[in-house]
Amino acid sequence: MASITLGGNPVHTSGELPAVGSKLADFKLVQNDLSVASLSTFAGKKLVLNIFPSVDTGTCATSVRTFNASASGLENTTVLCISRDLPFAQKRFCGAEGLENVVNLSDFPTGAFGKANGLEIVDGPLAGLHSRAIIVVDADGTITHTEQVAEIANEPNYEAALAAL
Repeated sequence: MASITLGGNPVHTSGELPAVGSKLADFKLVQNDLSVASLSTFAGKKLVLNIFPSVDTGTCATSVRTFNASASGLENTTVLCISRDLPFAQKRFCGAEGLENVVNLSDFPTGAFGKANGLEIVDGPLAGLHSRAIIVVDADGTITHTEQVAEIANEPNYEAALAAL
């Protein structure tokens, strides 16, 4: 269980992020068109998993915008923005912002991805949502970088994530 904070107040996650050097576990996440994506959907691609509580918060929105700006220049890399938001909210946000270089994926209705990767917040006002984290995966599915952001309101270290590609 990771101990993180929200506004300086302690909250906890369901576990720890997967270890660098391990393989990313397969997943089933909902795309904006309500179809299901899995790890095999992105086979052969390097992945940046930008995971956050909700696209409707300022820091989460900033992370999506920042990775969208970087994504167009990344070779053989897909940025996945993952939250428990409904696909409709993710699609609305990216449409309104003109963001086309990231792929939004929703972990509704079960939150299985968050639970499997130690991301689910288990107490506090955001219980049930995902913590803010980054997981970078190479083209073979091996995790090359992780970051559990210690304070939910803070942005991740974008440079470190991109350098791990």
